[in-house]
Amino acid sequence: MAVDSSRTAAPSTFEVADRTRHHIAARLLPFLFILYIANYLDRTNLAYAALGMSRDLGFTDRVFGLGAGIFFLSYVALQVPGALLVELWSARRMISATMIAWGSLTVLTALVRTPGQLYAARFLLGAAEAGFFPGVIVYLSHWFMRADRAKATSNFMGAIPLSSVLGSPFAGWILSHNWLAVQGWRWLFVLEGIPAILLGVAAFFFLTDRPGEASWLEPAQRQWLERKLRQEEPAGGRSTAVWQALRSRAILLLAAVTFLDYFVLYSFIFWFPTMLKRLSGLSDMHVGLLGAAPYLVAFVAMQVNGWHSDRGRERRWHSAVPLFVAAIGLLGLLVQPRSLPLSIVLFTMVCSAYAYLPTFWAIPTELLGQAAAAAAVGMINAIGSVAGFAGPYLFGYLNTRTGSFSYGLGLMLVSALAGGLLILCAPRSARPAVRSAPQARA
Repeated sequence: MAVDSSRTAAPSTFEVADRTRHHIAARLLPFLFILYIANYLDRTNLAYAALGMSRDLGFTDRVFGLGAGIFFLSYVALQVPGALLVELWSARRMISATMIAWGSLTVLTALVRTPGQLYAARFLLGAAEAGFFPGVIVYLSHWFMRADRAKATSNFMGAIPLSSVLGSPFAGWILSHNWLAVQGWRWLFVLEGIPAILLGVAAFFFLTDRPGEASWLEPAQRQWLERKLRQEEPAGGRSTAVWQALRSRAILLLAAVTFLDYFVLYSFIFWFPTMLKRLSGLSDMHVGLLGAAPYLVAFVAMQVNGWHSDRGRERRWHSAVPLFVAAIGLLGLLVQPRSLPLSIVLFTMVCSAYAYLPTFWAIPTELLGQAAAAAAVGMINAIGSVAGFAGPYLFGYLNTRTGSFSYGLGLMLVSALAGGLLILCAPRSARPAVRSAPQARA
């Protein structure tokens, strides 16, 4: 009878575990995905607005490079405080407040008329957005166990390329229209800022900070998830001080990798529409439509890479290979191909660097306990985001001085190669503090 009892108990445990994992993913990931689409549209809409602003306001490439980059000065400064507020205060309140603030500032950017006003608007927008990304990365570690974390991160971060798939045609269409005697690029800021405000209000009521507070889970589901997450905490993770984590060799190495990789990604994000426009001579609308193709491929690559990384429980090579592919694409662009289809293929290879993101961001939350991981994620993203200033600014400065994109592409190539090689030196994930019990007894 004892054997029969154990056999009947095991399927019940499996059922609770499977139902809980799917329930959490179905509730949280689609909503967080939509939030990040709004976030990236508001952060990067300047790339397309620049096509109209340069005509109407006479802004140069150097002005846009500085405008794109100055966002990251305030963004960097508030990364660690933002991440810690999510961990120590409330993810729900923090995410809601940041979204309402940045949506309002995006709408106000439509009033810009001078370079100084553009710089001020971007600086304030960076401060408003600072806590969102590191906060969500930490928030995912509150809900997803290791076997699901890269997939969860890839589903969330898939919003980055998909925001461009959706936003590029939308931005191109808006730029080609004026309503009520107001230029299209001004409407772009208004129409992409309002959704962030509305979603910020929704986030306050929809998100739940911790599994123990989730009334939408059954008691057995809450207990299983909390026990599973405790079992997977890194050995010594509870006692790892925040300051000790920030000074560790592993975290500093991950921060250096992020700087190099963000240099590539943000340079591409802000200058791809301009490069495509000057290469092809197409209208703003057609640049927006054609510019969506590389991001669509990047979205698929992110999902496949995250799934494959979780399946093999390997992070480093899954982070390095997309950067090596991007380096090959950049090398091809340096040859200055005259064929538009070939150029789109090479741009797509560069854009595939996005696939490194979900596997890379699974690493710090697997190396450290929750409080230390929150600070570490904030610091890694802060240091990396310095490249969000340096990349677009240097690219625009070099193009203005030389009249060629080659020097900027060369810097991106070096960064992609160095970042890919450096991530291979990162440590493997730490062992859990307690061995996970077999699922039949969990």
